[in-house]
Amino acid sequence: MLHLAFSMLAAIILVVTGSAAASPPAVGIIGNSRTCLACHADNGPWTAGPDLILDLIDKDTQQSLRQPDGSFLLTARRGTAVTALAVIGYRAAAAEQSPRRNGWIMLDTTAIGGASLSKFAPGWEINLPYGCRIVGDKLAAYPDAALTTAPITIRPTETAMNAEVSFQAMLTSGEAVKGQAKSGLLGNYMERTLHLRVSN
Repeated sequence: MLHLAFSMLAAIILVVTGSAAASPPAVGIIGNSRTCLACHADNGPWTAGPDLILDLIDKDTQQSLRQPDGSFLLTARRGTAVTALAVIGYRAAAAEQSPRRNGWIMLDTTAIGGASLSKFAPGWEINLPYGCRIVGDKLAAYPDAALTTAPITIRPTETAMNAEVSFQAMLTSGEAVKGQAKSGLLGNYMERTLHLRVSN
């Protein structure tokens, strides 16, 4: 029990002091970077064209939340959680090589530099604001793609207002060198806007 307490304390100290080198959390959470490109190179073969897959899909309806301008819109009632699948990948037949792992982060960039570790929209709760997954997930909507998917649950509290956050993603292959993220890793950076709307 004492060992666990010391381990937790060490983790807290690393986060608070900013001495931990981590990505994607370094974007705005344990650092003041505004995008993944502060650490990672945009040097991969996965271009932002028709073969790129960067989507948010309502888990219940299986409908994309994408809007005509390429942004996403998530609408929820106060106190009611909505779960969307973050889908990141590339059509395998179109790629010189498939991405091996994909990372994402969702944050309100205006909150970067603040004291709180939470950088999501004020008044909104999110269970998985960032993460990284190995490619290999399957989704009926994209049967021919090398994908990662992750369920992300978002809930507006009583204080939530309409807001927008940055949905940043990186498709990557290779292995980054710790402390030198631009070495050994091929990656492409993508960014979209997620609009959050309170329905009542």
